[in-house]
Amino acid sequence: MMPQSAYPGLLGALLLHNRRPGMRSVLSETEGRAMKLLKTILIAAGLASVLPLTAAAKPSLRDIPEIENVLFAAAIAHEVSEICPSLSARRMKGLSRALKLRARANELGYSDNEIRAYITSDAEKARMRAKGESFLKANGVVYGKPESFCVFGHAEIAKSSAVGALLRAK
Repeated sequence: MMPQSAYPGLLGALLLHNRRPGMRSVLSETEGRAMKLLKTILIAAGLASVLPLTAAAKPSLRDIPEIENVLFAAAIAHEVSEICPSLSARRMKGLSRALKLRARANELGYSDNEIRAYITSDAEKARMRAKGESFLKANGVVYGKPESFCVFGHAEIAKSSAVGALLRAK
């Protein structure tokens, strides 16, 4: 027994452009090509209208302040903890924030692979490093003088800033 189409007769042939074995085509060859072209145009138009909205809906993670600012604070805290011998990173707090960031990025529609690609991107690492060095310099930190990192880090802890929350005095 042959399965019945949900769209019998001419309507089925037009919408689905299919036919049962042994059934004569309702469409001429020219009409069939015209229908295929029409379907292609409609699909392309549909995709063209959806793709720009999708791209506009998902900016780079660097352009989302709630993500960028937390990552930046973590990068600064890590740098300070690596150079200042009297400070260490609060690793569990940093891990907790990282997990919350990933969850938030997932809520915003980013896959784990997209997040990983952003975090491991050499270009993003270089951008973050340049931004961090500029920030530290503006706040009195001098590379080659570990004590300046310590002064900065202790001040951030005292202010309970985003950076200071990720540091602890040894």
